[in-house]
Amino acid sequence: MSLFAWVGRRFLSIFEKVGSVCIAGLVALGGVFRPAFRWVNLIVQLVRVGADSSLVVLVTAFFTGMVLALQAWIGFRKFNAESLVGAVVSLSLTRELGPVITGLMVTGRSGSAMAAELGSMRVTEQIDALESLAVNPVVYLMTPRLYAGFLALPFLTVLADLVGIAGGYFVSVVLLGMPSTVYMRSITRYVDLHDFFSGLVKACVFGTILSLLSCYMGYHSKGGAAGVGKSVTIAVVSSSMAILVVDYFLTAWLF
Repeated sequence: MSLFAWVGRRFLSIFEKVGSVCIAGLVALGGVFRPAFRWVNLIVQLVRVGADSSLVVLVTAFFTGMVLALQAWIGFRKFNAESLVGAVVSLSLTRELGPVITGLMVTGRSGSAMAAELGSMRVTEQIDALESLAVNPVVYLMTPRLYAGFLALPFLTVLADLVGIAGGYFVSVVLLGMPSTVYMRSITRYVDLHDFFSGLVKACVFGTILSLLSCYMGYHSKGGAAGVGKSVTIAVVSSSMAILVVDYFLTAWLF
C-alpha cells in the first residue's frame, strides 16, 4: 500500500507543478496589459535573449549544416543521389534542427541566466520587496522575459536556418566539388514555405516554454546560493526536455 501511496503522491506533485506553471504562464501572458509591465524591460530582455545568444546559435547552426551535408553526401554517394544533399540539409534545418538547436542553445545561454537572476532576487528578498510595494512580481519580472523568448526565437531560428544552409553549401560545393546550381536547385525544388513557417511556429512555442520554465524555477528558488544553483539546473534540464517532447507533438500536428 505504501508503494501506491508513494506513486500517487508523485503524480499529484507533478500535476500540481504543471498546474502552477500553467497558471504562472497565463498571468505572465496577460501581464502585458497590467500597470506593472514596462516596455523598456521587454527591450532589455530582447537584447539579452536575442542579440546576446546570436553568436552561439550561429556557430552551432553553421557546423550542424556542415555535418548534415557531409553525412548526406557519404550516404547518398552509395546510390548516386548526391544532388539531394541540399534538399536534405534545408529540410532538416527548417523543419527540425533549426528551431530545436536554437531552443536548446538559448536555454543554455539565456534560460539559465533568467533562472539565476530571478533565483538571486528571490533568496535576497528582492521579490518580497516588490510585493511589499504592491508591484506584481510575476508581471514585472516574468512577462518581459516570456515575450522576449516568444519574439526572439523566430528571428534566431531564421538566422540559424540560413547559416546552416550556408554551412552545407560550403561543404558540398567548396570542399566536395558539387556544382552550386545543383545544390541550390534541390533546395528550391523540395523546400516550400510550409517547411519554413512550421519551423517558425516551433520556435515561438520553444521560446515561450524555455522562458516560462526558466523564470518559474528561478522565481520559486529557496535555500540560498545552493538553492539558486539547483533551480538553474532544473530550469535548463526541464526546458531542454520539454522542447524535445513538445517538438514531437508539433511535428505530428504540422506535418
